Amino acid sequence: MATVTKGLVIKEQTVGESDRLITILTADYGLVRAFVRGAKQIKNRLASSTSLFAYAQFSLYRGREAYTVDSAEPIEVFFELRQDIERLALAQYFAQLAYELGDEDQPCEEMLSVLLNALHLLCMANKDVRIIKSAVELRLLSLGGYMPNILACASCGTYETNVMYFDTLDGCIYCENCGKAGAVLCRKNVITAIRFICLTEPKRIYSFTLDEENLSVLSSVSEKYLISRIQRKLPTLDFYKSLFSSL
Repeated sequence: MATVTKGLVIKEQTVGESDRLITILTADYGLVRAFVRGAKQIKNRLASSTSLFAYAQFSLYRGREAYTVDSAEPIEVFFELRQDIERLALAQYFAQLAYELGDEDQPCEEMLSVLLNALHLLCMANKDVRIIKSAVELRLLSLGGYMPNILACASCGTYETNVMYFDTLDGCIYCENCGKAGAVLCRKNVITAIRFICLTEPKRIYSFTLDEENLSVLSSVSEKYLISRIQRKLPTLDFYKSLFSSL
């Protein structure tokens, strides 16, 4: 019996001479691994709908180790990502985060929504990529069980002060009176943005603005916090950052 679901291809690898093993992030079943038989053949009817970043409706048959894709109807392929190396690299980073933080056999509707909206914004190219990157990092971490303690100062319980501190190692905040060595100094509106990203509905997490200085702080905090939780090398992040170190 076929399983029909909508999902986004977040990983692909070649298997043998002509097959491909893809990982699909689905709303209903979380991370699903599926073989695409003959995917590398030029005339394969599934090629475009099973490529990286393809969002499609899949018909899948269950095997002993993975599913096999029987059919796939493309919904969106995010072609514009291929026209800008920075945005393509960032999309690849988001895909790796979803792979690291998503679950098999567990619904991932919200995670899928976050990624789809992020890819749409990258294709539109009218929003600062640092907003998109920080929002994806913090929201996916929250969905993966790593939401930081951002409701109040971890020491005295104060909700907010004009200056606060974000501890990227312990994942909590401190007010200006409590502070902590090694924590990152953040203005109040940076903490407000972090709370907004972690707690508001998925489709709205990108709808905030910060000035240049505070956006740089947010970008630094979200990335450092993510690295402290993932605790493994992220090649896609390294590649994304290398694009700027070479300028």
